[in-house]
Amino acid sequence: MAKRRWSGAARPATAMAATVAAALAAVATALLLAPRTAPAAGPAPGVAAPPALASVPAQSARSTGRAAYDGVVEALRQTVIAAQVSGAVVQLDVKAGDRVKAGQVLLRLDARAADQSAVASEAQVRAARAAQEVAEKEVARQRQLAADRFISTAALDRAEAEYKAAAAQAAALLAQAGAARTQTGFYVVRAPYAGVVSEVPVTLGEMALPGRPLVTLYDPAALRVSAAVPQSAAAALGDGRGVRVELPAVDGAGAGPQRLHTPVRVLQLPAADAATHTVTLRADLAPGAPLAGLAPGQFARLWLPAAAAPAGGAAPSPWVPAQAVVRRAEMTGLYVLDAAGRPLLRQVRLGRSDGQQVEVLAGLGSGERVATDPQAAARLAVAQK
Repeated sequence: MAKRRWSGAARPATAMAATVAAALAAVATALLLAPRTAPAAGPAPGVAAPPALASVPAQSARSTGRAAYDGVVEALRQTVIAAQVSGAVVQLDVKAGDRVKAGQVLLRLDARAADQSAVASEAQVRAARAAQEVAEKEVARQRQLAADRFISTAALDRAEAEYKAAAAQAAALLAQAGAARTQTGFYVVRAPYAGVVSEVPVTLGEMALPGRPLVTLYDPAALRVSAAVPQSAAAALGDGRGVRVELPAVDGAGAGPQRLHTPVRVLQLPAADAATHTVTLRADLAPGAPLAGLAPGQFARLWLPAAAAPAGGAAPSPWVPAQAVVRRAEMTGLYVLDAAGRPLLRQVRLGRSDGQQVEVLAGLGSGERVATDPQAAARLAVAQK
């Protein structure tokens, strides 16, 4: 067999190809066998670390010094003026919101029939007085005749009896005339005291019947705040010197416990509600400028000292800033910081609110830290995932 011979140029090319293939195989093997290392933790050079998250601890009502109870403004003198007689409304001089003086005319009813009855009664009184005068003169003559023994004693007794009957008839008619005049005064409705008209449920031409409300009036200079308080808290209240009143209608919504008014008197009603086991506290407000703008029915709060809160019972609910509350659809929550300072969204149940602070009834413990900026807490929570 003839031997194959290689040319001089082919031998070096084959050797070079073999060398390159061997080098590539060695590199691939090294890469596969090399250990994998995790990237270095921490922010990249030149990138600032995230700012610290602002937070506050949840404080209970006992730690804040006072406990708030929702109440309502009431007037010490509020009168519903009702009709005492029947008649159409022919004059209406006031409307809701008007200030009136004591004795000022509020409205008038049709009193024509009553006036005629009063005139008739006065005429009957004049007739009775004339008959009485005649009887008086007659009895005087009969007494003179009896003294001269021209008439019998029986005739004198009869004349005296007629005189007494005439006098009694005149007195009865005089009383009836007075009643008729008094009744004509019922057709003119006047303010019993100086105050503010809060409601006028009638209009011109309507028929007023006895007992129907015509005007509602209250005295703006004498107001109070009434609130339902748990009986355990009321029992520890003492003389009530520590009670304070918050008036959002005067001080503005969100005034909070820093703008409180001291009542001149605190009264606790002796009876408790059988369903809620609460008692009613009434705090009389001092007259003056703070009452300007107040009206019965407005919202108010009574702040009781924390010492008056139930002792030995359940722990008081914590309070947090209202700006920390997160509301998403039907979920209400707070971003609560864990031990490592990471914000975690937690669902809670809220209670009373004083504008700047809100009570947390469930889902949060006293002392836990809550993020005051929910948006910043949400961004940090996403970044940490």
